[in-house]
Amino acid sequence: MSMAEQQTFEPGPDNQRDFRDALGRFATGVTIVTTQTQDGPIAIAANSFASLSMEPPLVLWSPAKASKRFGYFADAQHFAIHVLAADQAALCSEVAKDARRFRPGDLAENEKGVPLIDTALAHFECSREAVHDGGDHVIVVGRVERVRMRAGEPLLFVGGQYGAFQALS
Repeated sequence: MSMAEQQTFEPGPDNQRDFRDALGRFATGVTIVTTQTQDGPIAIAANSFASLSMEPPLVLWSPAKASKRFGYFADAQHFAIHVLAADQAALCSEVAKDARRFRPGDLAENEKGVPLIDTALAHFECSREAVHDGGDHVIVVGRVERVRMRAGEPLLFVGGQYGAFQALS
């Protein structure tokens, strides 16, 4: 398909790859969500993060029901969402492969035991406000209790690839 050509379709079981490719046209930031379990910290990479409300301070993200990590995050009363910096693509790839890739000393914990990635561009420490059904995902709404941020450029994800922001002149 050339740049001038357009494809129109109704999403369904026969064209899920096309639907995924169309969604991939939207650039997102990249996050890692962490929570504490009885077996220690667990993490999941997510690009489904969004701000929801300033008052009260709410954010949302959407884990897939098919994920082996789903239960930990759908049930978590406290979690942290970490916005990754442009130089943290490798960390994101490692977490995508291994939910428990962290070694002793990699994480700090807040007073509620939530694992925190200190090197992230920003992190939002949250308590669960609500969980809503969203088809093959759920929508987790978190009430932001504390924020930490630092200067730096964000890691972006578009078309199945990591990238960085470049301002237009």
